Amino acid sequence: MARERITPDALVSAAADLADEIGFENLTLAALAKRFGVRDASLYTHIRGLADLQERVALRALTEWADALGAAVAGRSRYDALIAFADTYRAMATGHPGRYAATRYPVSSEGPAASAGVARIVEVCYALLRGYDLSEPDATDAVRLLRSTLHGFSDLEATGGFTADHSLDVSWRRAVDTLHHTLTNWSKI
Repeated sequence: MARERITPDALVSAAADLADEIGFENLTLAALAKRFGVRDASLYTHIRGLADLQERVALRALTEWADALGAAVAGRSRYDALIAFADTYRAMATGHPGRYAATRYPVSSEGPAASAGVARIVEVCYALLRGYDLSEPDATDAVRLLRSTLHGFSDLEATGGFTADHSLDVSWRRAVDTLHHTLTNWSKI
């Protein structure tokens, strides 16, 4: 069988998959080189080192995240958009734990590509919240509430932080329903 051609894109794709398997924090050049059946030094033709690889994986993960969240809310509003956004967020976090961890990796601010994924995720959050008729600064507060609630639950679930003998799906839906109630009644808070 022919060995897969090594390109920067192939390295980033394989690294993202490997991060999902072993954890982003355990991603090494040695593990990636082993996946391609080459020596570590062969990778330096395509990347500058581990930090460069991690940043590229983070940028890829942020773009994938933004694409998935944007597709989830497209054509939906209010509760339907919130459910779609939240369920997609949770599925990405628990189904792709390495990529999820990568979305929190600090990326350099050089160039527009570095912040495009983050900016698009925030744009999708604001688009979702338009259905709740929030103006500034309430919209910013609501985006922060939304992201921190979904992140907290998803992160705890992905790392085995919930141990009670109760359905996570029921708890998840209650959390999302509570977000909907809060967003609907924001002006009364």
